Amino acid sequence: MSSQSNPPIGDMVLEKNNQFIAFNKPAGLPVQADKTGDKPLVDLAEIYTKSKLYLVHRLDRPASGLVVFAKTKTMVGSLTDQFKERSVHKTYLAVVKDLPKEPQGTLRHFLQKNQKNNRSNTTESETGGDLSELQYRVLGSSDNYHLLEVQLITGRHHQIRAQLAAIGCPIKGDVKYGARRSNRDRSIHLHAWKLGFQHPVSGEQVELTAPLPDDAVWKAFGGVLKQEKTDNQ
Repeated sequence: MSSQSNPPIGDMVLEKNNQFIAFNKPAGLPVQADKTGDKPLVDLAEIYTKSKLYLVHRLDRPASGLVVFAKTKTMVGSLTDQFKERSVHKTYLAVVKDLPKEPQGTLRHFLQKNQKNNRSNTTESETGGDLSELQYRVLGSSDNYHLLEVQLITGRHHQIRAQLAAIGCPIKGDVKYGARRSNRDRSIHLHAWKLGFQHPVSGEQVELTAPLPDDAVWKAFGGVLKQEKTDNQ
């Protein structure tokens, strides 16, 4: 998966201030260095900001969406605490081929990371893995696919991918977790859509939203999301 076709780093910036900078990461760009040697987002971001940045959360390489880097030690400490306390609101969008049996629900599994294969396996055994929870709901359907909103309660390795696959709903393009075919660019249709956290200095709630990728499948759900926004106002 090459990062050569990525937009200029400046075009990915969603918000920046003295404490943090947020990017809308395209699918295929690694957040941090991996074995491919491709330049990761954190390196590009440090060149852009001309400063040291701190990684406080991650996003899988084939997924797209929100990534926030801290600029200060204060921000690192605050965000790390908020993630631990589960007070950060993380909302994802996922496109799946098969509709879940229930239109909404809470998934609870134990996940075991397989380092060798870089994937997480679901298990029923509490001793065999980390408790992983998420909430999902079906937002809408197109001719061929269904759009799910996913709220992460815990934050585990490949959690959304593994848990949706466990209920027979692998994410579009995610052959690692059972999708029938890969996307042409080897992306998966998982998007880190919204992130909410408390600003460490002002104490105000920060709400960030990453626009969807410019892609025919995502575009098919544009009307669904507009309606969703209207309904929530």
